[in-house]
Amino acid sequence: MRLLVISLLGLISTIGISQNFTTYDSFEDFKHILHQYNDTTYVINFWATWCGPCVKELPYFEELHRKSAGKKIKVILVSLDFKKQIEKKFIPFLKKNKIASDVVLLLDPKEQEWIDKVDERWSGAIPITIVYKGGQRAFLEEDFAGYTELEHFVNTIYKH
Repeated sequence: MRLLVISLLGLISTIGISQNFTTYDSFEDFKHILHQYNDTTYVINFWATWCGPCVKELPYFEELHRKSAGKKIKVILVSLDFKKQIEKKFIPFLKKNKIASDVVLLLDPKEQEWIDKVDERWSGAIPITIVYKGGQRAFLEEDFAGYTELEHFVNTIYKH
Protein backbone atom coordinates (compact mmCIF):
# COMPACT_ATOMS: atom_id res chain seq x y z
CA MET A 1 0.00 0.00 0.00
CA ARG A 2 2.82 2.43 0.85
CA LEU A 3 4.26 1.99 -2.64
CA LEU A 4 0.88 2.72 -4.23
CA VAL A 5 0.49 5.94 -2.21
CA ILE A 6 4.02 7.06 -3.06
CA SER A 7 3.49 6.25 -6.75
CA LEU A 8 0.21 8.15 -6.84
CA LEU A 9 1.74 11.13 -5.05
CA GLY A 10 4.52 11.15 -7.60
CA LEU A 11 1.98 11.08 -10.41
CA ILE A 12 0.07 13.93 -8.80
CA SER A 13 3.14 16.12 -8.53
CA THR A 14 4.07 15.49 -12.16
CA ILE A 15 0.70 16.66 -13.46
CA GLY A 16 0.48 19.67 -11.19
CA ILE A 17 -2.24 18.76 -8.69
CA SER A 18 -1.81 20.38 -5.32
CA GLN A 19 -4.30 17.91 -3.81
CA ASN A 20 -2.86 14.83 -2.16
CA PHE A 21 -4.95 11.79 -1.42
CA THR A 22 -4.47 8.63 0.55
CA THR A 23 -5.34 5.25 -0.88
CA TYR A 24 -6.58 2.35 1.23
CA ASP A 25 -6.78 -1.10 -0.33
CA SER A 26 -8.71 -2.53 2.62
CA PHE A 27 -11.44 -1.29 4.89
CA GLU A 28 -9.48 -2.56 7.89
CA ASP A 29 -6.71 -0.07 7.13
CA PHE A 30 -9.27 2.71 6.56
CA LYS A 31 -11.66 2.25 9.49
CA HIS A 32 -9.68 4.37 11.98
CA ILE A 33 -10.89 7.45 10.05
CA LEU A 34 -14.42 6.72 11.28
CA HIS A 35 -13.38 6.55 14.94
CA GLN A 36 -11.25 9.49 16.04
CA TYR A 37 -11.83 10.45 19.67
CA ASN A 38 -10.78 14.06 20.14
CA ASP A 39 -12.38 17.52 20.10
CA THR A 40 -12.62 17.73 16.29
CA THR A 41 -15.89 17.30 14.39
CA TYR A 42 -15.36 15.01 11.39
CA VAL A 43 -17.47 15.34 8.25
CA ILE A 44 -17.04 12.16 6.20
CA ASN A 45 -18.65 12.03 2.76
CA PHE A 46 -18.67 8.83 0.68
CA TRP A 47 -18.82 9.65 -3.04
CA ALA A 48 -17.50 8.71 -6.50
CA THR A 49 -16.80 10.56 -9.74
CA TRP A 50 -19.38 8.35 -11.51
CA CYS A 51 -22.17 9.36 -9.07
CA GLY A 52 -24.08 12.41 -10.36
CA PRO A 53 -25.64 13.46 -7.02
CA CYS A 54 -22.23 13.03 -5.34
CA VAL A 55 -20.48 15.31 -7.82
CA LYS A 56 -23.28 17.87 -7.57
CA GLU A 57 -22.86 18.24 -3.80
CA LEU A 58 -19.04 18.29 -3.68
CA PRO A 59 -18.90 22.11 -3.96
CA TYR A 60 -20.88 22.31 -0.69
CA PHE A 61 -18.24 20.21 1.07
CA GLU A 62 -15.51 22.36 -0.44
CA GLU A 63 -17.29 25.48 0.85
CA LEU A 64 -17.57 23.89 4.29
CA HIS A 65 -13.85 23.09 4.16
CA ARG A 66 -13.01 26.73 3.31
CA LYS A 67 -15.37 28.23 5.90
CA SER A 68 -14.12 25.84 8.59
CA ALA A 69 -10.52 27.06 8.44
CA GLY A 70 -9.37 27.63 12.01
CA LYS A 71 -12.28 25.63 13.46
CA LYS A 72 -12.17 22.10 14.80
CA ILE A 73 -13.98 20.70 11.73
CA LYS A 74 -12.30 18.28 9.32
CA VAL A 75 -13.86 17.40 5.97
CA ILE A 76 -12.81 14.05 4.50
CA LEU A 77 -14.07 12.98 1.08
CA VAL A 78 -13.99 9.18 0.75
CA SER A 79 -14.03 8.21 -2.91
CA LEU A 80 -15.30 4.80 -3.96
CA ASP A 81 -13.94 5.15 -7.48
CA PHE A 82 -12.55 2.08 -9.19
CA LYS A 83 -8.82 1.35 -9.22
CA LYS A 84 -8.73 1.25 -13.02
CA GLN A 85 -10.10 4.84 -13.15
CA ILE A 86 -7.50 6.48 -10.90
CA GLU A 87 -5.30 7.93 -13.64
CA LYS A 88 -7.90 8.60 -16.33
CA LYS A 89 -10.84 9.85 -14.29
CA PHE A 90 -10.18 10.31 -10.56
CA ILE A 91 -6.96 12.36 -10.64
CA PRO A 92 -8.14 14.59 -13.51
CA PHE A 93 -11.40 15.16 -11.60
CA LEU A 94 -9.52 16.31 -8.49
CA LYS A 95 -7.39 18.63 -10.61
CA LYS A 96 -10.24 20.09 -12.66
CA ASN A 97 -12.38 20.75 -9.58
CA LYS A 98 -9.46 21.97 -7.43
CA ILE A 99 -10.54 19.78 -4.52
CA ALA A 100 -8.95 21.16 -1.35
CA SER A 101 -10.58 18.92 1.27
CA ASP A 102 -8.77 15.79 2.45
CA VAL A 103 -9.45 12.98 -0.03
CA VAL A 104 -9.30 9.26 0.64
CA LEU A 105 -9.63 6.61 -2.05
CA LEU A 106 -11.10 3.40 -0.59
CA LEU A 107 -10.45 0.55 -3.01
CA ASP A 108 -11.73 -2.42 -0.99
CA PRO A 109 -14.06 -4.23 -3.44
CA LYS A 110 -15.77 -6.26 -0.69
CA GLU A 111 -18.24 -3.48 0.23
CA GLN A 112 -20.89 -5.99 1.30
CA GLU A 113 -18.55 -6.98 4.11
CA TRP A 114 -17.84 -3.45 5.38
CA ILE A 115 -20.93 -1.29 4.64
CA ASP A 116 -22.51 -2.16 8.00
CA LYS A 117 -19.22 -1.34 9.73
CA VAL A 118 -19.48 2.23 8.41
CA ASP A 119 -23.07 2.53 9.67
CA GLU A 120 -25.68 -0.19 10.11
CA ARG A 121 -28.30 2.10 8.51
CA TRP A 122 -26.35 2.37 5.25
CA SER A 123 -27.97 0.54 2.31
CA GLY A 124 -24.81 0.84 0.21
CA ALA A 125 -26.05 3.70 -1.99
CA ILE A 126 -24.03 6.91 -2.27
CA PRO A 127 -23.72 9.69 -1.41
CA ILE A 128 -23.75 9.33 2.35
CA THR A 129 -22.44 11.69 4.97
CA ILE A 130 -21.41 10.94 8.52
CA VAL A 131 -20.69 13.69 11.01
CA TYR A 132 -19.16 12.71 14.31
CA LYS A 133 -17.34 14.07 17.30
CA GLY A 134 -16.29 11.63 19.98
CA GLY A 135 -19.33 9.46 20.73
CA GLN A 136 -21.87 11.71 18.96
CA ARG A 137 -22.74 10.62 15.43
CA ALA A 138 -25.16 11.68 12.70
CA PHE A 139 -25.79 9.77 9.44
CA LEU A 140 -27.50 10.86 6.22
CA GLU A 141 -28.00 8.69 3.14
CA GLU A 142 -29.02 11.31 0.60
CA ASP A 143 -27.53 14.26 -1.18
CA PHE A 144 -27.70 17.82 0.08
CA ALA A 145 -29.79 20.40 -1.79
CA GLY A 146 -27.32 23.16 -0.93
CA TYR A 147 -24.60 24.40 1.37
CA THR A 148 -27.03 25.63 4.04
CA GLU A 149 -28.55 22.16 4.37
CA LEU A 150 -25.08 20.63 4.82
CA GLU A 151 -24.14 23.30 7.36
CA HIS A 152 -27.28 22.60 9.42
CA PHE A 153 -26.53 18.87 9.37
CA VAL A 154 -22.93 19.44 10.51
CA ASN A 155 -24.10 21.78 13.27
CA THR A 156 -26.23 19.01 14.82
CA ILE A 157 -22.90 17.65 16.09
CA TYR A 158 -20.49 20.59 15.90
CA LYS A 159 -22.59 22.96 18.05
CA HIS A 160 -23.11 20.41 20.82
